[in-house]
Amino acid sequence: MLKKLVLGAAALAVAGTIQATPVVAEDTLYIPSLSYRTGPFAGAGTPIANGFADYFTMLNERDGGIGGAKIVLEECETAYNAQKGVECYEATKGNGALAYNPYSTGITLQLIPKAPVDKIPVLSMGYGLSAAAIGEKFPWTFNYPASYWSQMSSILQYIDANGGIKGKKIGFIYLDVGYGKEPIPLLEQLAPEMGFEWVGFPVGVKEMQAQGSTWLNVRKERPDWMIAWSFGAMTPTAIKEAAKIRFPMDKFIGNWWSGAHADLEPVGEPGKGYKAANFSGIGTDFPALQDVLKYVVDAGKSQADKDDIGKVNYNRGLFNAVIMAEAVRAAQKATGKTAITGEDMRLGLESFVLDEARLKEIGLEGFTAPITASCADHEGAGSIFIQQWDGSDWNRISDLIPPMTDVVKPLLQEAAEKYVSEQTDWQTQSCG
Repeated sequence: MLKKLVLGAAALAVAGTIQATPVVAEDTLYIPSLSYRTGPFAGAGTPIANGFADYFTMLNERDGGIGGAKIVLEECETAYNAQKGVECYEATKGNGALAYNPYSTGITLQLIPKAPVDKIPVLSMGYGLSAAAIGEKFPWTFNYPASYWSQMSSILQYIDANGGIKGKKIGFIYLDVGYGKEPIPLLEQLAPEMGFEWVGFPVGVKEMQAQGSTWLNVRKERPDWMIAWSFGAMTPTAIKEAAKIRFPMDKFIGNWWSGAHADLEPVGEPGKGYKAANFSGIGTDFPALQDVLKYVVDAGKSQADKDDIGKVNYNRGLFNAVIMAEAVRAAQKATGKTAITGEDMRLGLESFVLDEARLKEIGLEGFTAPITASCADHEGAGSIFIQQWDGSDWNRISDLIPPMTDVVKPLLQEAAEKYVSEQTDWQTQSCG
């Protein structure tokens, strides 16, 4: 189960030398990578894991690590399975883990109660439990740059700005698991406030590639817009079925897990016009990506195919590593230590500043919306943009769309209070 990464063709411990076991010394930073290169969602998990690893490798090769400490990345295969994810956590947490990036809402929900006990933070970047955005109630969990609820509010604003949403019917097709159901409370809240009707179309995991009957129901309901909270094989299947019933693709918007190259390349031209939310840049036209190509990919130190560099999921994994790296720097600055602990990392995750100046400094100007971390706000209330498939590639078509914070935050607070009230001896914090 436990898969060591070595800086060669096979796997890599990103410290720059082949490791038989993780090196956790005074001059190293140990970061576990919970990956899923196998299983039903490997098409997304593989490029994400590669982007995550390659950014850290680039920092090691170009800068000697972060603040003088080399990064040791250890990958553990979860196959997107919650039980395997917990097993990976238990197998690696004792090695000096700084934080966990589960890349699965199911795994995230399992790790949230473990984080305050083991004093290792969880960064579920743009996924997981939306209520974890409330830092006072969830000191050890973070979901920068935005929660699912904030993302949904931005999508609804986009619809409202493109023909109006009042009096419209919104179809919501979603994977019938915790991930897919997560934004439903926000839809229920905003429908009467914004004056739209919504209808849900759940798709079971076993039916991801057999959605014919679902789309017959969509045709019957005749929604004005469709929003997808899909993943893996569910997304291209949904788009193909939408094309069959001639649903207008430019009125079909996926969330940020429903809009990768791996989702639309199997569809091609019939998916032209389909839209999706995103929060990280597309392509390699950024200095940081050029450094990854120079120091990692061209040097033969990446598991990624060169053609995958710059695609949506690869860049998303890279962005996850950026947030981790910036939190490490903030923690080193706050503590005066080179080698930090999970407790120190939590402070870093509450204090890093990824503003426009810093994005430019690290070679990612225009890559994402700025994030200012804080004790109280563990999501950053980040903005998204909308991208559109042109038949062969994604193109950004909107400016940044901020979330409806005034509406979303009270709901997040209410959900956080409910979660905490159901726990025993739950640890909270005061943010002043």
